[in-house]
Amino acid sequence: MNSISFSRVSVRVTVDGSDTPKTLLHDFSLNLTERRIGVIGANGSGKSTLLRLINGLVEPSEGSVAVHGDNTVADVRRVRGNVGFVFTDPLSQLVMPTGREDVELSLRRSIRNSKERAARAEVVLDRFGLLHLADQSIYELSGGERQLLALAAVLAVEPAVLVLDEPSTLLDLRNRELLRRTVAGLGQQVIMSTHDLDLALDMDRVLVVEAGRIVFDGDAAGGVARYRELCAAPLPGARLGDVSK
Repeated sequence: MNSISFSRVSVRVTVDGSDTPKTLLHDFSLNLTERRIGVIGANGSGKSTLLRLINGLVEPSEGSVAVHGDNTVADVRRVRGNVGFVFTDPLSQLVMPTGREDVELSLRRSIRNSKERAARAEVVLDRFGLLHLADQSIYELSGGERQLLALAAVLAVEPAVLVLDEPSTLLDLRNRELLRRTVAGLGQQVIMSTHDLDLALDMDRVLVVEAGRIVFDGDAAGGVARYRELCAAPLPGARLGDVSK
């Protein structure tokens, strides 16, 4: 069953000092089978929460999520073995001093032999044009270089599903285009949240999230158009011409 399914899912959290839980995602159901799925919406809309449901980083308050038939709560270890997750901030997942060591760490479980592991890491780093940076401290690298290293480390183990949370945020134009070409050439199913509408237009299907609700689910052009409409609408309580605050 090569799909990601959300069945009557809601996510609520308790906010300090409040007796009323805050709803991050309202009741929704989805079945994601396309190879390239984009998720767009404003900051705080619920995009990241939706993505984190896919690998069990967030558990549903109601309903269930399954990845290729595995429940993200009951089968969380198997799910995380099949789902690679790349965070917006690469320093949250790069744990070794250098990129080479980080990629080799990712490969440790699947490749026991150290020489084979080192050779495979070289291939992965070269694929992303990162071999010349492999032995530099990750703290000496640019944000974009770190992001590409994080992506390389996740893809090294060839997950069945790749989840990207706003991956282009720290990338310059050259690295953004490298990311775009890389994603286009991947065999994995890719679910990506992004504010980059050109990247969103590359997707086979786009979800638009607004205030914890999925307000559009369809083709990329339609999704981007819907998001532009939402962005053009005045904020609640705003008055045209009021620049006093």
